[in-house]
Amino acid sequence: MKSGSFYQNYREVRLLIVHCSATRCNRDFPLDALHRSHLSRGFASIGYHFYITREGKVHICRPAHQIGAHVTGWNDKSIGICYEGGLSEKGVPADTRTYAQKCSLLDLLRQLKADYPQAKILGHYQVSPNIKKACPCFDAKEEYKFI
Repeated sequence: MKSGSFYQNYREVRLLIVHCSATRCNRDFPLDALHRSHLSRGFASIGYHFYITREGKVHICRPAHQIGAHVTGWNDKSIGICYEGGLSEKGVPADTRTYAQKCSLLDLLRQLKADYPQAKILGHYQVSPNIKKACPCFDAKEEYKFI
């Protein structure tokens, strides 16, 4: 991915927020399932800006200039990135990212940091401390502090 006008926008982006789909690692949750899930929750479309499947494919779900629908209180100042998974086979929160997902997420975050150098990278639970959440089921702030 290149730095520039496709990803960069002119709204203030202060946070890059990492999410998980909160789905079991042994069950597929493709983009169309995510879309149906968000529609059933009353959203006009997928609330995240990016979705990374187990194979590491990065899907653009909404343009970066469009306000997301992924974290209460921060949608207007953030970009949401979600990876497929986040639950073990038994439904327990776990870091289920595949190697391909880890590589794609790292590449995407590097690109977004180039476009938004002041933005901080946080996990969903780190932005919503009053809500008991495990999402994204790993410490994104610590893991990506070097970017």
